[in-house]
Amino acid sequence: MLIRNGLHCSMSAKGNCYDNACAESFFHSLKIEAVHGERFRTREQMRRQVFEYIELDYNWQRRHSAIGMISPEAFEARMIA
Repeated sequence: MLIRNGLHCSMSAKGNCYDNACAESFFHSLKIEAVHGERFRTREQMRRQVFEYIELDYNWQRRHSAIGMISPEAFEARMIA
C-alpha cells in the first residue's frame, strides 16, 4: 500500500529497538520525574504539570548531544553573550 501510493515507511524493520528510543526515553523521564505517584484531581492539573515539566525542566536543563552536551539554556546564553 505504501509503494502503491508513493510513500516511504518512516520506521525500520520489525524488532529494531532504536525506532522509538527517543520517545521512550522522554516518556520514562516524564513518568519518573513528573507524574509517578502524583494524584491529580483534574485533567487540567495533570496537563499543567506535564507542560511545566516539559517547558521548565526537560527542555531547559537536560544536556543535549546536538549542542555539545550543554543545556539549551546554557547554549542560548552563549549565543547572546
